[in-house]
Amino acid sequence: MGFIFVFSLICTTFAPQKKNKKMNNTTKGFACGILAAITYGTNPLFSLHLLHLGIDVETILFYRFALAAAMLGLFITLSGKSLVIPRKAALPLLLAGVVFAMSSQTLYQSFLYMDAGIACSILFVYPILVAVIMAVFFHERASWITYGCIAVALTGIGLLYQGDGNTSLSTTGLLLVIASSLCYAVYIVGVDHSVLRGVPSGRMTFWVLSAGALTFFVCTGLGTQLCPLQLSAECLTNVIGVALVPTVIPILFINVAIKNIGPTYSAIIGALEPVTALFIGVGVFGEQLTVRIVIGAALIFLAVITIVSKPLIVQYFHKNK
Repeated sequence: MGFIFVFSLICTTFAPQKKNKKMNNTTKGFACGILAAITYGTNPLFSLHLLHLGIDVETILFYRFALAAAMLGLFITLSGKSLVIPRKAALPLLLAGVVFAMSSQTLYQSFLYMDAGIACSILFVYPILVAVIMAVFFHERASWITYGCIAVALTGIGLLYQGDGNTSLSTTGLLLVIASSLCYAVYIVGVDHSVLRGVPSGRMTFWVLSAGALTFFVCTGLGTQLCPLQLSAECLTNVIGVALVPTVIPILFINVAIKNIGPTYSAIIGALEPVTALFIGVGVFGEQLTVRIVIGAALIFLAVITIVSKPLIVQYFHKNK
């Protein structure tokens, strides 16, 4: 039923505009933003099942990136759009693909050391890391809001790391997910401050995914160590699922959301990503959910939502001076 709903929403959203007059653009934007965030948060649902089947991280990600690139490329081609990129964008796209692949690999590796729901909650600090990178390397002035959000996010991570009682998270897992978040922040800043800014988002994402697939192909010894997929319904379903649900669908719908409600509101709705991952971790895989974890995750969400809402906050205070 879920796939039927998603398919029908895709058809409705990307149908010719004349057939969509009844659907308010703002409503469509929020609906697409919510769907993008929730589907992206299903990463653990498919990846953990594949890890439990004994498939290694690099193999999972190779098939995820390769199948997602094929699906997205087919969609773009059928939409009558070109996949051709300027020659000057080739190297930046390759580098972006490598960084994006590193972000995915370190995240999936962290699942081996800590609960996926907690990992996805910590990963969500990437907007704060983007603000730090902009302040340090691009001399963007950091406000008290930025410093406050950093402090709150660090407090939340500290609560998640400590756990309850005498338990604490794996330091290796924590470092891996922070590295994942940092790589994703570098990817965002790099795209925004390079020639890639002028490349259409769908086309750029296709080549980033293709470069990511190539990266994992090379890293596994030019494919000689790629684990052959078990020909079982469970394995094939999860491989297709990890390529489609948390990869292609969010890519398609987040672009619609940004176009209709803007990047700020789209980023705020993105808080549903780690919330979805937490629910999946607890409900499907029996991961722990304690008061300390809830408070830690809530502090991270609060910090990130505040920092991405900074333009709205500044605008509000400017109007009410």
